[in-house]
Amino acid sequence: MEDITIKIFTTGGTIDKIYFDAKSEYQVGDPHISEVLKEANVTFSYSIESILKKDSLDITEEDRNVIYTKVFNEDCNRILITHGTDTMITTARKLLPIQGKTIVFTGSMQPASLRISDAVFNIGYAVSATQILPSGIYIAMNGRIFDPVNASKNVSKNRFET
Repeated sequence: MEDITIKIFTTGGTIDKIYFDAKSEYQVGDPHISEVLKEANVTFSYSIESILKKDSLDITEEDRNVIYTKVFNEDCNRILITHGTDTMITTARKLLPIQGKTIVFTGSMQPASLRISDAVFNIGYAVSATQILPSGIYIAMNGRIFDPVNASKNVSKNRFET
């Protein structure tokens, strides 16, 4: 069995939000994925690099160019990207020209810091997807793998769909 190495890029989004009061005042904090992987006692090799700490609605085309360049220049060919769900599809589509790498996006509808959150499940699912899928760009959300070309976020149902 090959030793799997995954490069993880974090960009912020709900998965890393920290709420301060009942008025929903928040900021995007440090990546929670490192805590999730540590608690899960994973045995694959990984490294984490924070590219951005932004709500995805605040990600600009310039930010997407930075993400593209980081991923394109990364030597590791298995890449997981945590990203806010509102513009995850837009960023995933930006990376479609990159060939020869398995790139999986994931995020969450609730912050990882909350007791009830989809973050831990989505991270685990995305880690598995990153290890087994062939090269390409994917979104791992809601227990499914989506092609960003035909995926959409259903805001009223709080999930991704084809």
